[in-house]
Amino acid sequence: MFMLRQKKSALPTPETALPGRSTPMPIDNRHFVLGRPIAPPFPEGIERALFGLGCFWGAERKFWQMPDIFSTAVGYAAGLTPNATYEEVCSGLTGHNEVVLVAFDPKTVSYDALLKTFWESHDPTQGMRQGNDIGTQYRSGIYVTSPEQRRLAEASKTAYAKAIAAAGYGPITTEILDAPPFYYAEDYHQQYLAKNPAGYCGLGGTGVSCPIGTGVGAR
Repeated sequence: MFMLRQKKSALPTPETALPGRSTPMPIDNRHFVLGRPIAPPFPEGIERALFGLGCFWGAERKFWQMPDIFSTAVGYAAGLTPNATYEEVCSGLTGHNEVVLVAFDPKTVSYDALLKTFWESHDPTQGMRQGNDIGTQYRSGIYVTSPEQRRLAEASKTAYAKAIAAAGYGPITTEILDAPPFYYAEDYHQQYLAKNPAGYCGLGGTGVSCPIGTGVGAR
């Protein structure tokens, strides 16, 4: 058990990662809750954001429940294995994180508002875990799609690090990276908690508010 936990808490190398496949995961391109596409092409003006904050079932719900969100989807990113399956990701041998793709119109939803939801919906100090969920796929991560997203993400991390330290928490372990390829998860994972209202959600925040602005269109 210790060796399995150790392996699942360390990222694989290119030599040890699973090979994956060239075929994308088939999905129903319609959001179960919002009724809009979950895969591009999105309408003109819609931007993408990508976040990892623990089990993606509960994480996705946090974002689709925000006002004026265009669409959301769950998938795998920041690893080495193309088009990985859920079982492969759970093995710890892909390097992928469980992530949420958020499609939003910055005229009605600010990126800062997304960041505030991200920080307040999980504990970003836990490394390769989130609560009882242990493994590389549960790490905290922000994957930016533009220089402006990176600027705002870094600023929010600095601000939240001060707030969370004042509340007695340790250093933030969140990685901030340029957005890697996003591989859609299996269809049954999409909007899972809307399809299965009694389903598992291990997501839990720290109770510490993130001191960043949420003004509409503020980027």
